[in-house]
Amino acid sequence: MSVDKAREHLKKWGLDQQIVETDVSTATVELAAETIGCIPARIAKTLSFGIDGRSLVVVTAGDAKVHNGKYKAEFSAKAKMLALDEVESKIGHAVGGVCPFGVNEEVEVYLDESLKRFETVFPACGSERSLIELSIAQLEISSGYRKWVDVCKGWYEE
Repeated sequence: MSVDKAREHLKKWGLDQQIVETDVSTATVELAAETIGCIPARIAKTLSFGIDGRSLVVVTAGDAKVHNGKYKAEFSAKAKMLALDEVESKIGHAVGGVCPFGVNEEVEVYLDESLKRFETVFPACGSERSLIELSIAQLEISSGYRKWVDVCKGWYEE
């Protein structure tokens, strides 16, 4: 099970016991926010992309949307999400549970600036019924991210 991969990965930092498994789906930003009682923006969604045979994920705030121009400037390629039937084999987690924990070894992980406005966020943990609350520092340490990027729009505080 994918949640087991995430749990094993998070064990390295003593975070595995913080995983919450629910009886209801947390597969979307809205469902996860409703389940745990937070604003949707604090749900850390993990988006899966393919670039010239490479696979990468970008973890963004729940209210952020990918800005094609910013993405292209950062990655020198058009933003092309993986097809639903490719996600599990290329990333290591199925749609609804994609997270930066326990991904396939070659997957590149990036964190989007939209997350930095929160003290804690809630990424999935490998299944459509799991999540974890992490500080930004814990997310940085446990995700194995390459760098912070600014590839989203629609989240700026007014």
